Formats: sequence, C-alpha cells, structure tokens
Amino acid sequence: MKRQFSFSKYEQEVRPMLREKLNRAESTEDVKKFFVYAFRDLMNRVSEGRVTVEYEDILLDLSERDGFSIGDRLGATPDFVSLWNSSDLPHIVKRMAESAIKRHKYLDRHRDKTETKMYPIPG
Repeated sequence: MKRQFSFSKYEQEVRPMLREKLNRAESTEDVKKFFVYAFRDLMNRVSEGRVTVEYEDILLDLSERDGFSIGDRLGATPDFVSLWNSSDLPHIVKRMAESAIKRHKYLDRHRDKTETKMYPIPG
C-alpha cells in the first residue's frame, strides 16, 4: 500500500488568509490573484521551499471540473508531482478553488455593485 501524506495542518494555516482576502476582493481578477497567492503560500509550506510556484503555474479555471488547472512547468517538476500524487494536496487545492469560485460567481453576478465600489462617481 502506498504511503499517503496529509497536509491539512497547512490548509488550516492558509485558509483563513484566503477567506479574508476573498471577502475583500473587489473584482473577479482579485479572486483569481488571491487564489494563486494562497496556492503559492500552501506549496511553499508543504514543500518547505523545494517547489517554486510562479504566478502562471496555477489558474483558477471555472471551466475545469476541479476549478483549477496546473501549468505545464509545475506539472513537470518532480518534487511537485511527488507531493501531488502522494498526498491530499489535490483535495485541499480543490476546496480552496471551490471557495474562490463561489466568490468569483458572486462578484460576477453583482458586477454593478463591484464597479460602483471600484469606480465611484465623484459628486
């Protein structure tokens, strides 16, 4: 039987920061950006700095079944692949993506409120 690692401890450390930033997001682009930052932070903790995550390495993608897509560069990194395949990391990132997608959809539905907040009419 293959050994499975659990990184839920790190998820609990990163999740409050992600939640706070998502609540402050003013646009769907902010949501995407905060998701990437949270993933980068999570990977840095999990890999103890062995896996370097670039901004383009993960994308919040509403068209994907899991809500995100991993870039080719990161997907070809042996340390990342090893962690990804031998842990609960895919499930953790999926939960993070679900939270981000929920906020993304909310902001997309209420675009008029978002634009008013971002671009107030002087007067």
